[in-house]
Amino acid sequence: MATGISAEEEAAFLDSIDRWLERRVIPQVMHHDHGDIWPAELVAEMAEMGLFGATIGRDHGGLGLPATTYARIVMTISSHWMALTGIFNSHLIMAAAIERFGTPQQKARWLPRMATGEIRGGLALTEPNAGTDLQAIRTVARREGDQYVINGTKTWISNAIHADCFAVLVKTDPEASPRYTGMSLVIADKHEGLTTGRKFDKLGYKSIDTAELVFDDYRIPADQLIGGVEGQGFFQATGGLELGRVNVAARGAGIAEGALRLATDYAQTRQTMGKPIAEHQAIQLKLGEMVTRARAARLLTMDAAAAYDRGERCDMEAGMAKYFASEAAFENAQEAMRIFGGYSYSKEYPIERYYRDAMFLCIGEGTNEMQRMIVARQWVKRNPV
Repeated sequence: MATGISAEEEAAFLDSIDRWLERRVIPQVMHHDHGDIWPAELVAEMAEMGLFGATIGRDHGGLGLPATTYARIVMTISSHWMALTGIFNSHLIMAAAIERFGTPQQKARWLPRMATGEIRGGLALTEPNAGTDLQAIRTVARREGDQYVINGTKTWISNAIHADCFAVLVKTDPEASPRYTGMSLVIADKHEGLTTGRKFDKLGYKSIDTAELVFDDYRIPADQLIGGVEGQGFFQATGGLELGRVNVAARGAGIAEGALRLATDYAQTRQTMGKPIAEHQAIQLKLGEMVTRARAARLLTMDAAAAYDRGERCDMEAGMAKYFASEAAFENAQEAMRIFGGYSYSKEYPIERYYRDAMFLCIGEGTNEMQRMIVARQWVKRNPV
């Protein structure tokens, strides 16, 4: 688990990421995004930097970074290209589930190789008829001796093509009532019986593979049931989503800041009526709102990350951060498009990518409508009459 990091160490690490972004990432973003090309070389470099072990404990070979540092890393990268953060986010949610709930044998087998990026993971929860309502999943794991036989289909799975293993939410008791008591989380590595379905052609969030996973009489040893006890999967999966929502909030804050940066630079170089458009009141009003939204998104994200690091229940804090930061990302990207004017519609400028990517954040990792309901329910529970 997280062991803490000094301010000097964190600053040095973030500085190395800044240099990597300037030298290696920014020159390649448009090539990969416009072509929807998997960034193999950049993924290898992220592994070398330790990003696939960012939040994995040091005793398992990871960096053991707290969520606050992790959030700053995600913001920094997302302010230039959000898709890269998705490649290690799902991986780290899977690792967190194993580290928090797995048996000692599971931790020893999987975490060290996940920390180095030797094997990369993903999270397989969503199904064609089960997104926000996870209890509606139909993928079934049937116990046969010392194995589980799994049948079903997962959809919209990040890293489906390039990952090596997945934390898969299944029903080990389809007749259980309440439904969540019959759900379990298993580790599924790629072998016979597990195939990757069609890759989705998405509006944004390019270069990261999003596809279906099809389980057809797929067999795994029973010791790949996370924690070794059936019926715990719903809580194991949703517990990991707190870290995922901190990640999405950090992506939103990063996009909000990146769109603000691009708009600010452009507004000071583009001239109309004999002066930079940044001197026109209409543009100043937009920039004032944008900088305020970006700052608020960052503060809410760091508040949620700090609560996660303290080990507190933080679904309300993570929900607030995810909701606000993702909306801030979309609104800032939209306002930046307006500031760029006609040039915003050209793929020669990066701002159109921010606009395409931002909308995904409002939908993914639990819709913003659901986030507001979670926040409201937790607020009422914490403030009884």
